[in-house]
Amino acid sequence: MRLLERCANDAISTNSERNTGFEGENVLEVKDLRIRYETEDAVVYAVNGVNLTLKRQCTLGLVGETGAGKTTTVLSLLRLVPSPPGVIASGEIIVNGRNVMQMSSRELQQMRGNEIAMIFQDPMTSLNPVMRVGDQIAESIRKHEKVSKKESLERAKETLLKVGITADRANDYPHQFSGGMKQRVVIAIALACNPTILIADEPTTALDVTIQAQVLEMMKALKDEYKTATIMITHDLGIVAETCDEVAVMYAGRIVERGTLREVFKETKHPYTEGLFNSLPDINDRKSELRPIKGQTPDPMKTYPGCVFVERCPYAVDACFEGYPDEVQFSDTHYAACKGYNDKSFHIMRGG
Repeated sequence: MRLLERCANDAISTNSERNTGFEGENVLEVKDLRIRYETEDAVVYAVNGVNLTLKRQCTLGLVGETGAGKTTTVLSLLRLVPSPPGVIASGEIIVNGRNVMQMSSRELQQMRGNEIAMIFQDPMTSLNPVMRVGDQIAESIRKHEKVSKKESLERAKETLLKVGITADRANDYPHQFSGGMKQRVVIAIALACNPTILIADEPTTALDVTIQAQVLEMMKALKDEYKTATIMITHDLGIVAETCDEVAVMYAGRIVERGTLREVFKETKHPYTEGLFNSLPDINDRKSELRPIKGQTPDPMKTYPGCVFVERCPYAVDACFEGYPDEVQFSDTHYAACKGYNDKSFHIMRGG
């Protein structure tokens, strides 16, 4: 059995025992979200009808290739899509029962960091190089809570301790920290006001493997402590297996499959998801060849009458060319957008 399979099995077992807060209201609902980038030369259709829900205290893995629209999707939750050229053409974004699309600038400022916080990809560029790290955390606290400068600094030091940094380093500048320590500071800023939702946009991309594991383990512990719902954006299925309760697979601006970790990993219902698993190396058979997904991702500057994956799909049928498929529901939590799927035709080979 592959290492990824073992990770998924362990994570599924652990997550089933953990109180992930699935019961109760959704802290986030995204309905038919469509975003495009308009320039003088072309229009890029970045997000094309995304539907997502995030349950309280749940960790959702948003998976897909570079350019799939993952980052644009989560930036829209904070209304941070750069405009121009970005345009949110349609859709609803409901956070804790309120529509983000109808919020005023003042309401958005209050929501950012307080209800939704984001950890960006590169910690090197996420921090102000001329401010002490303690002041940067304290500033975030003061923007959302009525506390004195002294109290905010004390809370900043407490937050640093929670991410494994000694309080005396609050007086240091970002250049005095390693990459992994900078990422810990960024996480401390994001969690300073105990947000309902934490967005982590490939938080370990710039870190070496050892530090990646430490940061991910720390994030899992903090998520359980703060009772925070999390969206983990990544292209690494191993990270998804280790950290996520639910998974949404994104391709060419659309969610093609979504479900629990077990459902997506063990009961795959979309050929693109199958292709992602099949393209992984098998550590138990080092002579086996990789099986990459054939073809190229579709041009985001074009619209397609049928399924966007049809040209690369080994299971395509005539209906796939005639209209984008509606989501098919396989369980209360498992959905996939595919017309050509047939239970007998899918044969995922994972060395099990």
